[in-house]
Amino acid sequence: MGSICKRHLDITLPAGKSAFLWGPRKVGKTYWIREVFSKRQSVRLIDLLKTDVFAEHASRPALLRERFDGRVTVIDEVQKVPALLDEVHWLMENRGATFLLSGSSARKLRRGHANLLGGRAWRYELGPLSLTEVEGFDLERAVVTGMLPPHFLSPDAAADLRAYVADYLAEEIAAEAVTQNLPAFAEFLRVAAVTNAELLSYANVGRETGVSPKVVRGYFQILEDTLLGFRLHPWTRSKTRRMILTDKFYFFDVGVANHLARRRPAPGTPEYGKSFEHLVLQEIMGYRRSRQPDLDVTYWRTSTGQEVDFILGDMQAAIEVKAGARVHRGDLRGLLALEADAKVGRKIVVCLESERRTVQPGIEILPFTDFVQDLYAGRVV
Repeated sequence: MGSICKRHLDITLPAGKSAFLWGPRKVGKTYWIREVFSKRQSVRLIDLLKTDVFAEHASRPALLRERFDGRVTVIDEVQKVPALLDEVHWLMENRGATFLLSGSSARKLRRGHANLLGGRAWRYELGPLSLTEVEGFDLERAVVTGMLPPHFLSPDAAADLRAYVADYLAEEIAAEAVTQNLPAFAEFLRVAAVTNAELLSYANVGRETGVSPKVVRGYFQILEDTLLGFRLHPWTRSKTRRMILTDKFYFFDVGVANHLARRRPAPGTPEYGKSFEHLVLQEIMGYRRSRQPDLDVTYWRTSTGQEVDFILGDMQAAIEVKAGARVHRGDLRGLLALEADAKVGRKIVVCLESERRTVQPGIEILPFTDFVQDLYAGRVV
């Protein structure tokens, strides 16, 4: 086990300005609010996970307005009482109030046509840990069990992952009654995890799950709405090549994907390579959340099968991931094909070599740790 250093999340709210803080369960939103945000300024915390607090605000949302005392108000798990957002809106407009509104899903708010404040609130996200936020980082452990804070710190991450998945099914799916067929959804989660990082096919997943492609599409939307997964779009702007136009789907944390797929990747196996690639993308998405929210992250794949794992921005960087201790010439085929098709900034192979080096024509071979440090230092994009 290791320890957690300072998170990259930084929220400073001027008077009269508010923000949403979104993130999946167990990424540390509540801990950050209590241990960081609340110690910078005087705040009033409304924790809707407490049953008594939830009950009184659900039955009488006007209490928020009646008890307003001028301090910054934090509402944790705001999606549990969507009607509170009308009161938040009124207080912002009429009292110049400042709010920090945290939650694990905007799904319930959108389904209930809740007031999402019409752009009046900034948006922040918190995700799994980065290696730049921890001490005692263990790559092999991270590839298997992921980087959610409780699992990173746990002496038994496997048991915590089991509990996490069970809690999600019970709380997020059953509680919101978005599906009446929990066994089918549980099987969908397994199949979606097995096909994690592959081209998205509703028909194939539906065939394995035993439900229609339309239902599968809805299930994937649930994962996106509850921030448990995201789509990676393809790069499409090629003038000379026919490109694959299908999205890929990734779970938000590699450990969650591995647990759902019932796999424990061992070094040297294809499963380990797939999970290592997922971990690299996890770091890229963490960087985007904290430093460049508008950064495009795509993948490049031609109809003939040539592929580069990740493209950052407008070809500012092309990233290929290889889970080997030595990168060979054959591992560069995708980057060489891409360079013949487009002007690329940095061309990088992220791997398990011990030291960085450069090979012709200008392709950088970077150990995983070096790549992540370069990324957060602003040297990649």
